[in-house]
Amino acid sequence: MKQLIKNIIMLAVSLIGVIAFFILWPKFHPENAKIISSNFVGYDFARAVTGDSDSVKMLIKPGTETHDYEPTPQDIIAIQQAKLFIYNGGESDAWVDKILADNNISRDKTLRLMDYVDLKTEEEKEGMEGEEEEEEYDEHIWTSPKNAINLIEVIRDKLASLESDKSEQYAENARNYLARIKDIDENFRSVVMAAPTKTLIFGDRFPFRYFVDEYGLDYYAAFPGCSDQTEASSSTIAFLVDKAKETNAKAIFKIELTNGQLAQTIADESGAKVYELSAAHNISQEDFEKGTTYADIMEKNVDTLKEALY
Repeated sequence: MKQLIKNIIMLAVSLIGVIAFFILWPKFHPENAKIISSNFVGYDFARAVTGDSDSVKMLIKPGTETHDYEPTPQDIIAIQQAKLFIYNGGESDAWVDKILADNNISRDKTLRLMDYVDLKTEEEKEGMEGEEEEEEYDEHIWTSPKNAINLIEVIRDKLASLESDKSEQYAENARNYLARIKDIDENFRSVVMAAPTKTLIFGDRFPFRYFVDEYGLDYYAAFPGCSDQTEASSSTIAFLVDKAKETNAKAIFKIELTNGQLAQTIADESGAKVYELSAAHNISQEDFEKGTTYADIMEKNVDTLKEALY
């Protein structure tokens, strides 16, 4: 009897798993999607332009680390079948060129976003845990709303060239989203201009090079933007604590989807408070299901920055 009950429970669990698989499959392995993006930002921008989230899918699962992503066979099928494949480029998308070449995917069906902005190299600032001897471009181009505006226009134009009958609809959708992001850009400028301090301290990785350069901010951080390190040395921690005290910082920042332990340690030692500033690498499963957008994230960042710097 006990074995029978156990078998029934195992069967029920298996059935639940199968049901969940077919519910989630279209979101994460979208072979029939019209537009595929390797990351959240490309997904969000294309979704805004088309006005149809069902036709746009992202490869990376919500809540997962973008830098560790590797494509599955189903992902490759999705890319092959899509009308357009959007990818950022950079270290996180190092797998793309091989996939495109090995599967004879036309470059006309692809859009590499890093080709459309003025690129900046990752910095290793004083006190930061060094990692790479070779200079690399910072791939987090979208953290500047000005760059985001440009990328949305590029996606709009590319989609219009593929579906000319929908060009007016795409132009109108893009115009509405661009207006919102332009407001966000102005709000960031206003917050920074009035802020008594212009220095950000991150007890975390730092994927905001384009952001701080755009708004004239300085920064110190534990790790470069794409670092896979999570443990800071005592000297790095001491340096950031000293900088927090020196600049009278009331905020120590962490980025999204990290545990914030390092930031909390620095905050405890310096008398500051931990704040999250999202670089929109990815979003949580909950936010994904709510339809959270890049603009939503940046509007929240405006509020966070205003509270943290004043």
